[in-house]
Amino acid sequence: MEIHEIRYFLAVCRTLNFTRAAEQCNVTQPALTRAIQKLEDELGGLLFSRERGNTHLTELGRLMQPHLEEVMTRTTAAKEQANRFLRLESAHFRLGVMCTIGPLRFVGFLNRFRADHPGIEVTLTESVPDRLSEALLQGELDVAVMARPGGFDERLRADPLYSERFVVACSVGHRFARHNAVAMRDMDGEVYLQRINCEFRDLLREQCEACGAQIMRSFRSEREDWIQSMVAAGMGVCFLPEYSATHPGLVLRPVHDPEVRREVSLVTVAGRRWSSPLASFVQAIRRYPWLEAEASLPPQAA
Repeated sequence: MEIHEIRYFLAVCRTLNFTRAAEQCNVTQPALTRAIQKLEDELGGLLFSRERGNTHLTELGRLMQPHLEEVMTRTTAAKEQANRFLRLESAHFRLGVMCTIGPLRFVGFLNRFRADHPGIEVTLTESVPDRLSEALLQGELDVAVMARPGGFDERLRADPLYSERFVVACSVGHRFARHNAVAMRDMDGEVYLQRINCEFRDLLREQCEACGAQIMRSFRSEREDWIQSMVAAGMGVCFLPEYSATHPGLVLRPVHDPEVRREVSLVTVAGRRWSSPLASFVQAIRRYPWLEAEASLPPQAA
């Protein structure tokens, strides 16, 4: 059963005249007649009784009319929804964000994207890189923003967005607050508050050990806000990506000897076609001035 056959049938229902129905549908009468006959063959009976000057629906035609009207209504609604999606008037995609991404920096981009594309709805999912990668490959996410020290699965495509240093976060009264930077060896003997979801956790530990710094582990949590609150309260120190601090009571000092950086990337599935809203998002995030966004962040505590 073809959509055009249904459309021709409904036109004849309205006009009860094959000639006028063909004119309304912009086809020849023989073409319309053939389409109606094909529909009748498929349904197994006559839909119209054609007498001289008197065309009317058969019992089968009256029975089929509401069903085929519903099919046409649903088809029209589906086409309109598709057009709105392609025009980015009613579109949606799913974005994964690594849970250690600093919201202050990233929300600035999201705010601009929303202003430029008010018809696109974005569902945000927060998780760790392994889970985000698996969700991308399974089709549960369309795109993700994350970093990974060992690189990404070969089935994924990673486009770098920006780079950020790791810093030491401490309280205002901590000894590190009096220095401009902190050498990795200076971590020796410090009470450390562990961020469980830190994707560079193992690498940072190895760097400390390589410099002879033995840290004293105290609390550990998946909650970034809890760890930052405890650091601000003077309960210990932690490593943080420099744009991830959200607590106003933190003092941030760059780490050197060695410096540790992470590269935050836009990650999609290699070879997978993008929807219109996703393509708009990818284009926008690639063009976003991340260096300007860095300059607009609140200053670190002195």
